[in-house]
Amino acid sequence: MNSLRPIIERFKGKRVVVFGDLVADVFVYGEISRISREAPVLILDHRETQVVPGGGANAIHNLWALGAKPVPVGIVGDDAEGQKLLEYFSELGIELSGIRVAKSYRTPTKMRVLAGAVHSQRQQIVRLDSGGPIQEDRTRNGIEQKLKLALHDADALLVSDYGYALVTPQIVSRVRRNSIPATIDSRFSMMNFSKMTAATPNEPEVEAALGAPIGNDAKKLEWAGRALLRKLKHDAVLITRGKDGMALFERGKKTIHIPIYGSDEVADVTGAGDTVIATFTLALAAGAGYYDAARLANYAGGIVVMKYGTRPVTYEELLAAVEDNKE
Repeated sequence: MNSLRPIIERFKGKRVVVFGDLVADVFVYGEISRISREAPVLILDHRETQVVPGGGANAIHNLWALGAKPVPVGIVGDDAEGQKLLEYFSELGIELSGIRVAKSYRTPTKMRVLAGAVHSQRQQIVRLDSGGPIQEDRTRNGIEQKLKLALHDADALLVSDYGYALVTPQIVSRVRRNSIPATIDSRFSMMNFSKMTAATPNEPEVEAALGAPIGNDAKKLEWAGRALLRKLKHDAVLITRGKDGMALFERGKKTIHIPIYGSDEVADVTGAGDTVIATFTLALAAGAGYYDAARLANYAGGIVVMKYGTRPVTYEELLAAVEDNKE
């Protein structure tokens, strides 16, 4: 009997509140025309521009694609990128009542310019970041109340902190309900969030937080995972390690190392961390233990890095991967 399939089947309709930084990922595609005479740079013929959910908004997109009912709580600016995100969610049937439009805020945007010849894979040549962080406390007004309302009938809470000053440990600790799983993915402030159900940092984030390199040293990895558990008082820490898979640390249990799913010929890691925490959190909401949730997140991560751009993993793709591996 496949042990993971019943968990995936319970994904449908789970309400997962996502409190986080809503980012617009913009992809500008062009074909190489020639070298400029003004400077030693490429001239591209513009082909298309895509705006898709990034950051916490990508976690929301992944939850939706996996069959859940995500409930976003966050802020966008009164600008074209913020409008695009709202339209994107609206078309998917995602409720928008938890998203505040703030005139004094600019939606965080990551614009990637990709170039290539006809029929060739396009390469990212530059990234331009704009927008955020929140400059004034009043911009955050009402968000805590929206979060409390959203959590009334939620099955889980996912906190996605990309460093734009919306997400604070104080807000999370005040609204968090112990009866549901609460996970955290914090890009720069991992050590400030404690007593959560689980965290899903990547290895470079762990190294930066603890000020110690891990590399291929199994003892250093073990020390790092246990140090995070002890200091942050989470129930579990799932460290993602790229081509080296994942390491799951639980209180009172031996560390479990999960090898990478799929090929190590990675196409694009953009947004992979959002996919991992979305799948992991949704699995916990569906009643999975940490190990099974980590295995499903590992499958999802392996699938998404084979896709170009910021794209989610679908319910059907995850189910097929699990079935193919007789899990």
